[in-house]
Amino acid sequence: MTAWYDKAIFYHMYPLGMTGAPFANPYPASDETADGTWDVSADSRMDELMQWIPYLESLHISALYIGPLFESSTHGYDTRDFRLIDRRLGTNVSFRSFVDCCHEHGIRVVVDGVFNHTGREFFAFRDLQAHRDQSPYTRWYRNVNFDWGSPLGDSFGYESWHGIWELPCLNHRNPEVRDYLLDTVRFWVQEFDIDGIRLDCAGDLSFEFIQELRRLANEIKPEFWLMGEVIHGEYARWVNPQMLHSVTNYEMHKSIYSAHNDHNYFELAHNVRRLEVVGRELYTFVDNHDEDRIASKLLNPAHLAPLYTLLFTLPGIPSIYYGSEFGIEGKKEWGSDWPLRPCLELDKFRDDLTTNPVTSVYAALGRLKAEYPALSWGEVKELQLTTQCYAFARVLDGKALVAVFNNGDSPAEMEFQLPVEANAATDLLADTVGAENVMTSLASGRMKVQLPSNYATVLRLD
Repeated sequence: MTAWYDKAIFYHMYPLGMTGAPFANPYPASDETADGTWDVSADSRMDELMQWIPYLESLHISALYIGPLFESSTHGYDTRDFRLIDRRLGTNVSFRSFVDCCHEHGIRVVVDGVFNHTGREFFAFRDLQAHRDQSPYTRWYRNVNFDWGSPLGDSFGYESWHGIWELPCLNHRNPEVRDYLLDTVRFWVQEFDIDGIRLDCAGDLSFEFIQELRRLANEIKPEFWLMGEVIHGEYARWVNPQMLHSVTNYEMHKSIYSAHNDHNYFELAHNVRRLEVVGRELYTFVDNHDEDRIASKLLNPAHLAPLYTLLFTLPGIPSIYYGSEFGIEGKKEWGSDWPLRPCLELDKFRDDLTTNPVTSVYAALGRLKAEYPALSWGEVKELQLTTQCYAFARVLDGKALVAVFNNGDSPAEMEFQLPVEANAATDLLADTVGAENVMTSLASGRMKVQLPSNYATVLRLD
């Protein structure tokens, strides 16, 4: 039996940037968790996000990762209230309506769980500032020490995330902290009917806490999905029946763009083999809210379509970062991530599905992922590998799709053994904007493919 996330196609929204919300929260911090009825502007930014839902259907999106969402002081990851939708976006009520609309369109919703740290305006930290060692929250944070003061003027010291003092780290050894966070997850499911959580800084969380989260996930909602942000380490340590369902596949992220910038598919193929056991469960992406836009990272813009073809045909759960399907650019500036999180107006991109080669390929690949189970569960069979050419098949129940790639500036001819018996090959991306002619021939159990320069496609064997 498979779960919804086994064949999901994700769209990643960064709502504060996407809607043009002010960087600094203009609303004062509350002493108590709000009930979701705060008076915000009549033009709720959550309504703007609602307009994107039919468009996501056209891309064959089946799941949405949206975050950060909860009340924060600035960028969203300095949380001040875990149970209140950021008032720059809307209200708890408006977010529930958004989730309901997504569900009506067959789209699951996953939110950011920022459980490693809080912002300095979180109620427990503010109480600690006010009452020092008399505060009941002295053990809510890691390594609180009243013998020295923080660089931000506090009369005590504490552990911060990577030395960023605006992000004091929570103490997950404290049962009160764990209970508060677990109750928060229960609140999110009850109030918003979310379908999963992306754990921010999962690599910094204790395994014991993650295991508690997994037990809770198994209880609160069928097929509730937990995905963790893990950059380094052996992914199987986090992805297993006792821990998380998935983690961010940073290894594949790097391999995919390096394969094109360096004109070398060997690193990519090596990681495909190395991650064979857990690969299909990993959350795969080419850019996100922390990484330069892929259109800015690639040296040759012609490699965008081949790169996205890899994203959808390799093992893993593919994710599109909002706006990258249009080929927009964005690079960090002076250490700031904000250029990666621009405001976008959907109306400006309404025609891209039929005019933009990048968007057209995205939509076609989404359709293939939804239509062909082999792209989710099929065995990977490497067919050909050179520095500039790569071919592999996804094989399931005696049928196969073959993905072929040429990162070189000249046309290439590929020849390899057929992974299954076949008499013909159909180019499944032939109808996309900007598609080029791909010549194929099959004889004596072998296949020849003539591939244009800087090009990729997916072939169905019949």
